[in-house]
Amino acid sequence: MLDLTATWFGYLSLAIFVAAYILVVFEETTKMRKSKPVLMAAGLIWALIGMAYAAAGLGEKAEEAAQHVIMEYGELFLFLLVAITYVNTLQERRVFDVLRVRLTGRNLSYRSLFWLTGFLAFFLSSVLDNLTTALIMGAVVMAIGARSPRFVTISCISVVVAANAGGAFSPFGDITTLMVWQKAKLSFFEFFDLFTPSLINWLVPALFMQFGIPKTTPEAVAETVRAKPGANGVIVLFALTIATAVAFRNFLHLPPAMGMMLGLGYLQAWSYFLQRKGARLADNDMVLDSFKQIERVEWDTLLFFFGIIFAVGGLGVLGYLAMASQSLYVDLGATTANIAIGVLSAIVDNIPLMFAVLTMDPAMSDGQWLLVTLTAGVGGSLLSIGSAAGVALMGQAHGHYTFFSHLKWSWAIALGYAASILSHMIINSALF
Repeated sequence: MLDLTATWFGYLSLAIFVAAYILVVFEETTKMRKSKPVLMAAGLIWALIGMAYAAAGLGEKAEEAAQHVIMEYGELFLFLLVAITYVNTLQERRVFDVLRVRLTGRNLSYRSLFWLTGFLAFFLSSVLDNLTTALIMGAVVMAIGARSPRFVTISCISVVVAANAGGAFSPFGDITTLMVWQKAKLSFFEFFDLFTPSLINWLVPALFMQFGIPKTTPEAVAETVRAKPGANGVIVLFALTIATAVAFRNFLHLPPAMGMMLGLGYLQAWSYFLQRKGARLADNDMVLDSFKQIERVEWDTLLFFFGIIFAVGGLGVLGYLAMASQSLYVDLGATTANIAIGVLSAIVDNIPLMFAVLTMDPAMSDGQWLLVTLTAGVGGSLLSIGSAAGVALMGQAHGHYTFFSHLKWSWAIALGYAASILSHMIINSALF
C-alpha cells in the first residue's frame, strides 16, 4: 500500500475527517443528523484515495481495500439490523412498558430503586445495546422520581455508567464488543472474563452516589399495562437468535451475522403465525407486522456507522493508522495505549476508536484485547457526551440530567474506571 500521509491527498483527507467529526459533535447545535457529514467525508476520502492509487497505476489495490471495508461493514450492518428489529418488536409488544410499571408499583425506597435500576441497566445492556437500555431505564427513573429531581439526576448518571459497563462484558452489549468478536480477536466466552471488572466499574461510583439519594419512599403509581399476545414468543426467539449467532461463529466458523439473519427468519415466521391467528380471532393486538418493525430501524445510526467505518478505514489506507499504531502501541506500550484510548473515548465516540485499533491490528495478548474492549466500553462514562447512552438520556431527561450534573460525579466515575482496569489486570493476569 502507498504511504500518502505526507501528500496533499492525505492532508486533505485528514482535514475532511476532522471537519465532519466536528459537525457530529455539534449535532444538537446544527440540527444536522450525524450520518450526513460522515457519509460525505467517507465518499470524499475514498475518492481521493482512488485518485492517488489510479495515478500510481495501482487502482486494483484501492478496490481491494474498499471491498474489505465493505465486507466488514456488511457483517456489522446485518447483525445490527436484526438486533434492532427484535428490540423494536419487544417495544411494540409492550414488554418494556410492563417492566416500567412493575418497577414503579413496588413501593420501594428511592435508594432501593437507585440500586435496582442500576442493576437492571447493567444486565439488560449485556443483551440490548447501551443506548436502548439507557432510554428504557431512564423512562423508569423519571416515572419513579417525578417528585424528586435529585433522585432523577443521580439515578440517570448511574444508569449511563451501568449501561456502558454492562455492555463491555458481552459480545452483544456494545458495538465495539461486537466488532472485536466479529474480527475473531476474542472468543465468545472470553468476553465474560470482563464481568467482574465491568461490575466494579459501576459499583464504585454507585457506592458514592447512593449517599446523594433521598431516604424517603415515592408514592406508588397505580397503572396497569399488559403485554400484547406473542410477547413471550418474541423473547424466546430473541434468545434463540443470539444462541444461533454464537453457534454459527463457534461451531460452524461462519459469520455471526448469518446466524442473526436466520433469527430474523424465526421472527418472520412467528409474525406470520400471529397475523393469521389475530385475523381469525379479530384481535388487533395479536397481529404483528415484522416488516413495520424493520422500517422503524434507526437508519441515521446505521448510516453513521457506515460513514465512520469507511472514513477511518480510508485513513488507514492512507497510512495514518500505521503512524498512530507506532506512536501508541510501540512507543507507549499496549497497556498505556489501551488505557489512553478509554480516556479519549470520553470525548471521541468509541466506535471509530475501536475500528481504528482493529485496523491497526497491533500484536497483543488476549488480556490486552480485553483491556481495550473494557476501556473503550466504559471510558465514555467519564463525561455525559462520551457515549450514546449519555447523549440520549440528556435529551430524554432534559433539565434533570445535564453535562454539568454528570461532571460533578466524574471523579467517582474515574475511580471506578481505574478500579475496573486494576481488577482486570489482577483477575485476568494469566491472559497478559
